Amino acid sequence: MNKLKIFVVVSILCLSFSGISRAEDAGDILKDVKVNGFVSTAYNHNLNDPDSRKVNYRPFNENANSFNLDVAELVFQKDATEESNIGFRTDIMYGYTIPKGIRSTWPGVTQSADDDFDVQQAYVRYIASIGSGLTLDMGKYITEMGAEVIEGYDAWNYNYSRSLLFYYTIPFTHTGLRATYKVNDMATLTGEILNGWDNVVDNNKSKSYCAHLMLMPVESTMLNLKYMSGPEQNNNESNIRSVANANLTVTLLEKLTLNFDYVNGSEQKDPNNFVTANGDSKWSGLAGVIRYAASDRYAINIRAETFSDNDGARTGVKQEMTEITITPEFTIKKNMVIRPEYRHDVSDQKVFDKGSNVASEKTQDTVAINMFFYF
Repeated sequence: MNKLKIFVVVSILCLSFSGISRAEDAGDILKDVKVNGFVSTAYNHNLNDPDSRKVNYRPFNENANSFNLDVAELVFQKDATEESNIGFRTDIMYGYTIPKGIRSTWPGVTQSADDDFDVQQAYVRYIASIGSGLTLDMGKYITEMGAEVIEGYDAWNYNYSRSLLFYYTIPFTHTGLRATYKVNDMATLTGEILNGWDNVVDNNKSKSYCAHLMLMPVESTMLNLKYMSGPEQNNNESNIRSVANANLTVTLLEKLTLNFDYVNGSEQKDPNNFVTANGDSKWSGLAGVIRYAASDRYAINIRAETFSDNDGARTGVKQEMTEITITPEFTIKKNMVIRPEYRHDVSDQKVFDKGSNVASEKTQDTVAINMFFYF
């Protein structure tokens, strides 16, 4: 990490600490700050054996036939509690695939395609004394949209590779203001005002909006309903991008978990996108995951999905895609997990590389082994 990156990290931490009341003693501040970490490594192999040594349509694990440090993450945070209703969180990320895959954009600044550092989250939290407590977060944070997550110490997905819906139908992060209110034990509401999709600085004069209703009608069932809308095109406040998202998780007999993710998005024509410059675009998809946890040490996870990008707005190619992924999971120690994986991708167009031929195949098969550690 070069001097500039070190300076950025130190500055963020100092700003985070300085946001807490200056009247407090430094020792009292530090004793309440928690430090957590997450490291994920993997080996990926593309059975198409492309000369590009890439896994197509897989931004987080795109390097084929190679060992990869996907991400190393440090999290610094202070909880907001009843005794102290202010807090913060800063997630610093380093690695060779995930950081550049999720990096937010900044108008007028050229991002390095191979940059390996990112500030995934950095926000201040305040709990206002309204009803049961209104939680306010301001800064940069991970999106509410989608069923899968950018993995870290406090959350990871059932499969190693992410779904097509995760990569191509929703944003990764936002910069803005988020308000969350727990209505009761069965319902929680979240509303957001945002710069937009993965924008640190807004790329136009208007804001985007997001609403999220989380319902838990019974202990074993959770339903998330989400909607986001706003102008996302550079210097254009008229053309709107909207996405509706529903996630359902059901646990049966403690060991069997079913998860469903549905996305439906649309955008008015984008003159900056050569595929959709002449008309509006739509995309949609459905993914389902079955998880069977045989014991505390072993589980099997199977995902299947279909993704329609018939206007080519999200992938740059007008296509229908499907995939199935099988991921056994072994917990070696309390804080270490190993996941071998097999995945089969299919498109109705020739979009996958094979050997020296670019975009010559309709299928792609990959195997991987992932190991991660968290604390």
